[in-house]
Amino acid sequence: MVEHDKTLTTEQKALAVNLNPTQYGTIVEIGAGQEVARQFFSAGAAAGTVAKTMSAYDMQVSDDIYGKAGRYVSRERVEQMLVHEYDLLHSRLDEVRSADTQYFSYAATVTARSYSQKNECHGWIGIRMQLEPKAPPSEIVMHVRMLDESNKEQSEALGIFGVNVVYGAFHYHKDPKVFIESLLDNLVNDFGQKRIEVDLIHFAGHTFENVENRLMNLHLVRSWCCRAVMFDAQGASEVPGTMLRKKDVLVIRGSFKPPTKVHVDMTEAAMKQFLEEEGVQRDKVFTVAEITMAELANDAETDDASFLARVDLLNKLGYNVLISDYLRFFRLRSWMRRYTQNRIGIVLSILDFDQLFNESYYEGLEGGILEAMGKLFSGNTNVYVYPTRVGEKLVTLENVEVAENTKYLLKHLIENKHLVATKTWNDENLHISARNIAKEIPLGQGDWEKQLPDAIRDEIKARCMFGYCELPEK
Repeated sequence: MVEHDKTLTTEQKALAVNLNPTQYGTIVEIGAGQEVARQFFSAGAAAGTVAKTMSAYDMQVSDDIYGKAGRYVSRERVEQMLVHEYDLLHSRLDEVRSADTQYFSYAATVTARSYSQKNECHGWIGIRMQLEPKAPPSEIVMHVRMLDESNKEQSEALGIFGVNVVYGAFHYHKDPKVFIESLLDNLVNDFGQKRIEVDLIHFAGHTFENVENRLMNLHLVRSWCCRAVMFDAQGASEVPGTMLRKKDVLVIRGSFKPPTKVHVDMTEAAMKQFLEEEGVQRDKVFTVAEITMAELANDAETDDASFLARVDLLNKLGYNVLISDYLRFFRLRSWMRRYTQNRIGIVLSILDFDQLFNESYYEGLEGGILEAMGKLFSGNTNVYVYPTRVGEKLVTLENVEVAENTKYLLKHLIENKHLVATKTWNDENLHISARNIAKEIPLGQGDWEKQLPDAIRDEIKARCMFGYCELPEK
């Protein structure tokens, strides 16, 4: 097992790399200065590590070196930089350097806080390296958001982050989760806040052939590198900002263990009304199923298998998937608002009112339930409420019962169309409970199969998900 040494300073990490006679490479940075290179030079003995540093700020110069790219701060550009510089090292140095050399190229293309405007501060960072002499290359690529307020602070943070990446790549590559946990070493400010957020990571190449990148992105949330990660409808990790930008977002929150017919009914019913909202355009609607970390088990092995199963099944239904550590609804809405100013729709079952209107759910929040509701429904946000059956009684937004001291708050939200009852529902499916189905699946074939979309049922049985097994006929 690889041990994460949390006591090392940035200077100690940089010096450890510099003093290793086999690790030798190039550091190229576009945006925010050459702070990573500076860290290695400041630590001393950098001549043993750094073959070249460079900043190709001018777009024409950058294109001339690396080729055209659709955008300059992009995954495409950072991968061009990594491959070009890595190949150049080999072509120039293979015949003169020791056969023990482990070559690497570090690259970053970022847009930091500008002098004249409050722009989105983010970037793509990566490293391509040999983790054994003469081995084929391995690669790690990340998307980051800089959280400091000034250009100077962001540049400094990127320098520290770059040292963590280079040191971690060579010292923690045998356990990618430890590598992830080390990324934010020495990157907490005086107020205990993280200075950088990593919301996408991708491992590739020789050393990482067996790495499941979806699990690595889940670990970003577990290790507090970010609060949420996103997967597209094909299961690929994507940058949330790219996916949500200028989109109308419809999100359904649940455990999805497994996705059921009622989940599909809820989404379809809410979508019909969402499309009627002013300004909402079908081609700009982004539908996402969100799972909170609270819905994942504590046992890591069970957790990982369950997580992958849920992402796969939601993809089968055509959903994008969001994994977050936001327990409260308004926190989720605030996170989405970071990326889009368009309309947000949240789909809830009436059963969720046990939490939504429970004042103890908002303990620790200065304004309590009123503050939470104000943040949840501020600006272009609706919550679509799907009914349920309790025994023979149909429970809807119109007749749901809440605590006496919150019933006028509920009435206010309904009258102002913040809470909106779905106009349609499928009464045949209102009895369906994902939790009950999850208990029945390990018992083999049964009535639970009728409660799932056909594609979900078939996938669970074919891949023996959630403990499913075929029992011999009696």
